Amino acid sequence: MAEWITVARTGDVPEGEMVGASADGCELLVANVGGTYRAIGSVCTHMGGPLAQGQLSDGVVICPWHHGRFDLETGEAVMPPPIEDEPVYEVRIEGDEIQVAKPGT
Repeated sequence: MAEWITVARTGDVPEGEMVGASADGCELLVANVGGTYRAIGSVCTHMGGPLAQGQLSDGVVICPWHHGRFDLETGEAVMPPPIEDEPVYEVRIEGDEIQVAKPGT
């Protein structure tokens, strides 16, 4: 059974927005895409760029450093230069809390 960690509140992440968060030592990007919350790793797999400081466009985050793109549902690197995918974290909403499954559970 997954252990859940609160990483943000729903009011912190309006539709079309994203924030950086941390869960058990892992840096995450939490985004609200069309009313659905997604969480992926927030350190670009190319050169370590801060994805939470990037742009959100049609369910994809664009890295602010070299403009690589990652799908927020699958974590897939969909535009180079990154070729490695981001980890994806299971998300649930409890009241107004956005929670992710603890990494490794």
